[in-house]
Amino acid sequence: MRIDYRWRAELADEELVALTRSHGGKAEPGWWDRIRPHSLGWVTARPPEGTLLGFVNLAWDGADHAFLLDPKVRPDHQHLGIGTELVSRAAEAARQAGCTWLHVDFGAELRGFYFGSCGFRPTDAGLIELQATS
Repeated sequence: MRIDYRWRAELADEELVALTRSHGGKAEPGWWDRIRPHSLGWVTARPPEGTLLGFVNLAWDGADHAFLLDPKVRPDHQHLGIGTELVSRAAEAARQAGCTWLHVDFGAELRGFYFGSCGFRPTDAGLIELQATS
């Protein structure tokens, strides 16, 4: 399958809502329109017919640190290398922007993907849950 990966391509909020819901995620309409101006950029993955198959957002501090956020691939297209390619392209875009570090947070079930497939390595980090969920 041919996939077209693009940096900072046009992307409608409705497309991200549909992608998020495709794998059971909680989608909030208007989210993309609110956060897009704060991103260094994003990578999209689409087949020739144009349906959004994958996405990753790249935030940054304006200098050394980039942050990989909200990676998503439609469930029927997972385990085909799309997520790995999205991360690789985001990492290269961060490098080209002059960033020194690319950070990512993830659940334990994704260790193999990020450490094995994407080249991240474990580090010490800290986290404060600001809005506890019950």
